[in-house]
Amino acid sequence: MLQKKMKVIGLMSGTSADGITAALTLISEKSLQILRFKTFPFKKELREKILGASRLNLKGISRLNAELGLAFAQAARKISKGHKPDLIGSHGQTIWHGPRENPPNTFQIGEPAFIAEEMLCPVVADFRPQDIASGGQGAPLIAAFDQFLYGQGPLRAALNIGGIANLSFVGKNKLWNSFDTGPGNCLMDLAIRILSCGKKSLDQDGSLAARGKPNQEKIKEWLKIPYFNKFPPKSLDRNEFGEKFLNEHFGKLHPENLPDILATLADLTAQSIAKAIEDFAPQKVSEVIVSGGGALNPFLMKRLSLALKTTPLVSAQERGMPVMAKEAACFAWMSYRAFNRLPNNCPAATGARGPRILGKIIYPPK
Repeated sequence: MLQKKMKVIGLMSGTSADGITAALTLISEKSLQILRFKTFPFKKELREKILGASRLNLKGISRLNAELGLAFAQAARKISKGHKPDLIGSHGQTIWHGPRENPPNTFQIGEPAFIAEEMLCPVVADFRPQDIASGGQGAPLIAAFDQFLYGQGPLRAALNIGGIANLSFVGKNKLWNSFDTGPGNCLMDLAIRILSCGKKSLDQDGSLAARGKPNQEKIKEWLKIPYFNKFPPKSLDRNEFGEKFLNEHFGKLHPENLPDILATLADLTAQSIAKAIEDFAPQKVSEVIVSGGGALNPFLMKRLSLALKTTPLVSAQERGMPVMAKEAACFAWMSYRAFNRLPNNCPAATGARGPRILGKIIYPPK
């Protein structure tokens, strides 16, 4: 029987691995209200383990799975603040995404059993594998939520800039297309982390990039990378634009060059997004609605606005969704749908063979 309204906590940690964003929501089949949200930063040691997960052995991966499960459980506890949630949806932490492998595969960790034991309510987790098993990319899953939020309005581009940037063309009662456009914040964050020896994780407010000058010749060449011109559906693992990319194109990083490097990487993000809209939008979009950490970088937003030319760029906050809450709210909504046996994927976005109920349910002790 459909639960008409449920208090649902959504938990999300993205490709930047900055921390866990938790959103306490009130959801029905046709509405979602955010009661509160907050990002809980990872401790430095745990974040370094996540970012270096590809180098861990089996024992290390298993331990990290448990450590993250406990961290997600604590984030759920803190955001609830006396509320008793009916349900929790946890995206977990992606440590590998290989939709083009044979066989295609993806791997999210953050053991949800710890969340169920801590919060004593059902937990829905591990959303991506079934989309991949049904022929999809397993990403971007947020497209179904974009359709829920914006599907009834005019044709718009819903843009989320995390470590990787993703885009949905939505409106006129349908989801037209959705895909990862390329790097979001990942290359900029990596450059900062390398040159600060891990002491800093991002260019706060884009202040360093604002002092630099983008290298347009490099960007022009990068935009010829096959991924940018490949027709959707398509999705990326964070490491496809990672340390190897920086080494190949910049060599050894030097502090004196950092502003120019960051300006160039920010403009790559901006121009690759604008190119994706120009190349793959079904028709001209009325506006671009931006969310995610990148929306808080004024330099990146300035470059993106320039790249979009006459297309308006608006914050998701202006359309009723806090920029840092959207992904956590998405997985709260997806878990509500899964728990009520309603499809929660978007075949038009991922290439899956049809509607699916994504996610595995872990029940608490009676």
